Amino acid sequence: MFKLSKLAALAVAAGAALTVQAGEVEVLHYWTSGGEAKSAAELKKMMQAKGHTWRDFAVAGGGGDSAMTVLKSRVVSGNPPSAAQVKGPAIQEWASEGVLANMDGVAKAEKWDESLPKVVADVMKYKGSYVAAPVNVHRVNWLWASSDALKKAGVAAMPKTWDEFFAAADKLKAAGLIPVAHGGQNWQDFTTFESVVLGVGGAKFYQDALVKLDDKALGSDTMKKSLETFRRVKSYIDPGSPGRDWNLATAMLIQGKAGFQLMGDWAKGEFVAAGKVPGKDFMCAAAPGTASSFTFNVDSFILFKLKDASAQKAQSDLAAAIMSPEFQEVFNLNKGSIPVRLGMKMDKFDDCAKLSSKDFVESAKTGGLVPSIAHGMAVAPAAEGAIKDVVSQFWNDDKISVADAMKKIAQAAKTR
Repeated sequence: MFKLSKLAALAVAAGAALTVQAGEVEVLHYWTSGGEAKSAAELKKMMQAKGHTWRDFAVAGGGGDSAMTVLKSRVVSGNPPSAAQVKGPAIQEWASEGVLANMDGVAKAEKWDESLPKVVADVMKYKGSYVAAPVNVHRVNWLWASSDALKKAGVAAMPKTWDEFFAAADKLKAAGLIPVAHGGQNWQDFTTFESVVLGVGGAKFYQDALVKLDDKALGSDTMKKSLETFRRVKSYIDPGSPGRDWNLATAMLIQGKAGFQLMGDWAKGEFVAAGKVPGKDFMCAAAPGTASSFTFNVDSFILFKLKDASAQKAQSDLAAAIMSPEFQEVFNLNKGSIPVRLGMKMDKFDDCAKLSSKDFVESAKTGGLVPSIAHGMAVAPAAEGAIKDVVSQFWNDDKISVADAMKKIAQAAKTR
């Protein structure tokens, strides 16, 4: 992260007051794919219905890295947006710079404490006060499949273990299909890695290794087996993988060219946007070995300090709209995620979402609910980025041994 000088912090406040017009909200986000763009459009509609002007500031790139680079330059130059899509420990880092607005007023009026699971509410607060508004809960540890591809390959059911997964992958390969659709970008490699670690080691090991960054766990036989399994998954991807966006990998399943994809439930938004029906055209299941666990990724918006009263009102209305039952329902139906609000009716949601909601509640009680390291929920951004780079290097270079990768991961975990 960067440190803002007092002068830069003053410039932020002054710049915000000058650039945000009455009733206008400028929202920086990275929802640019089909299902995501539809979701952003719904929020825009709700703000316009309240008489506000929406200025869209979309930065492409599914993992949000490009958006964060742009945001940092905007804030340092004293010209922040009204709100920006930021999540996990990064929320605390932004808040510590003194540039975020206290949203306790709207949170109290809208009863956020009663409407959110404590584990989520805590992530949205800094020193006990709300500085961010959560949008949804994504489950990251999903396995998606093309029904047509599985049928063609003679795979009768979704694999529950890694052994079953590799057996199914062999059948897909024999049928002339791509077993695993994967986009070769570092955050996608990391997404696959965390599901493998969770499936091989279980929730407690995942917590020790990828949340607590415990040296013993990172150097264990379980981590060794996780990396070996991870490398084996890689042997089933196609040569066109490097640089491919995640939604293009999902499209390979939609077109019946590939069998499986390990990706969060935003992938479902792509299937639905393409008119595909869950349980018929595509299948969903927890990633192998992870049925009793849930890696969560909560999208949220941090809200920057503004001086203009009408701009503050527009910003508060934006926060209220994000948490409203109406938006929570329509947004998550489009996005493939589930509402972050407790007690929401799930009638309109499909079986994948209903399973996700059920597992979210149950895993919270059993200790199986764990934050996604690949999606900015588990550790500070510096350590996350360093580990992600090592994992991606290992994925892309077969010459790197498992032992060397373990050492490098343990070293990266110490990055501050």
